[in-house]
Amino acid sequence: MNVVDSSGWLEFVADGAGADFFEEAIADKENLVVPLISVYEVYKRLYQEAGKDVAVSNHCLHAILSFG
Repeated sequence: MNVVDSSGWLEFVADGAGADFFEEAIADKENLVVPLISVYEVYKRLYQEAGKDVAVSNHCLHAILSFG
């Protein structure tokens, strides 16, 4: 079982320095667990950084929900 928290998702989506670390866990959908709090935290960060329209329509949240 792989649990990816909000910092992992944000790093992965932003293609940050640690994105490769999370890529294998995220790609393994069969064993991926996405806590609901992580979805909220990613939404909150997108809202803070880019505004409500981006946070609501962002493909990142849709991807997280489809993975988990």
